[in-house]
Amino acid sequence: MGHLLTDCYVFEGDGTRPIDEENVRIIYEPGLRRVSLPLEVQRWRQAIQAEEERKQAAGEPYRWNNPRFAVESIVVSRTDETEAPVVQLSLCDADYFDFLATSVNLDTPLREGEPATLRTQYLENTDPVTVPAFLSCSFGVNVAVRTGPDRQMVFARRSAMVAGHNTERWNSSVNEGLAAIHDVPEDGSPISLHAVARRALREELAVQDGDEVELELLSFALDLRNHQWAAFYRAVLPGLTAGDLTRRRSRGVEDKWEHDEFRFVPCDPDSVLDFVLEEGRSWTPCAPALFYTALVREAVLARGGSPSGLLDVEAAERRAMDRLGSRRTA
Repeated sequence: MGHLLTDCYVFEGDGTRPIDEENVRIIYEPGLRRVSLPLEVQRWRQAIQAEEERKQAAGEPYRWNNPRFAVESIVVSRTDETEAPVVQLSLCDADYFDFLATSVNLDTPLREGEPATLRTQYLENTDPVTVPAFLSCSFGVNVAVRTGPDRQMVFARRSAMVAGHNTERWNSSVNEGLAAIHDVPEDGSPISLHAVARRALREELAVQDGDEVELELLSFALDLRNHQWAAFYRAVLPGLTAGDLTRRRSRGVEDKWEHDEFRFVPCDPDSVLDFVLEEGRSWTPCAPALFYTALVREAVLARGGSPSGLLDVEAAERRAMDRLGSRRTA
């Protein structure tokens, strides 16, 4: 994307058409299977748990454990008649400490004095989609949000309080990790990624269930740097402006601590790409791809549904690079 080479692998979807909610099938049987960690990772997990328990006992800031999921497999097929994408996601039980022990330690030597790491042993020179489930103890729902009346794209910067490698980086408008305590329906119905996206909007931008939201699933992607799966959503808020969102956050929101800065940028390809490509701005691996696919979807809709809207975004990308080059030589 321009001069940015990201660590995001787009597995399915380019923004030209949404993936229908009914075509996403999540297979999860509570308590039936738990992710299995290698011995080295088990030791890291035990050390993480002991340290966080020590911090809690000492009254220091600490990270709490919560039940999550590991991705066992993700399979894409097509419907018979329209060839619309169908995505089947298989999950097993995991928790937050499993995630910390794996994703944060991908480049930690497995044994002292030896070069082998989780990345070299399991991820290099292989299909990242087919690696063991213990490496995929995180599935995030990432949403690119556009306000309605004033057509502003929302950008968020993760705070230093968020664990992992993505602290203090610019990210999606809102994002939430799939969590068992929040996202497994009590009535036994399947997990809904759309519901997770609505939860992210509520907890991070105070967009309530009664607010009108136009929500589309655009892509599935994989953060190769941290090996985390992601679903890309585009959300339009027909009744809310940038000012409305700012006022709501100022009055308090559930997960306000996760972000320390928000920016509102006019939702045209030139303005959004200028913001994303601005030199010196640090991004999470998947955020640029998320906003690019959201721009493609906007352009396709502007063309009455024609996939050629993709060409409009590509042209805007070339213009953004020309402007960047002019600033460099000025």
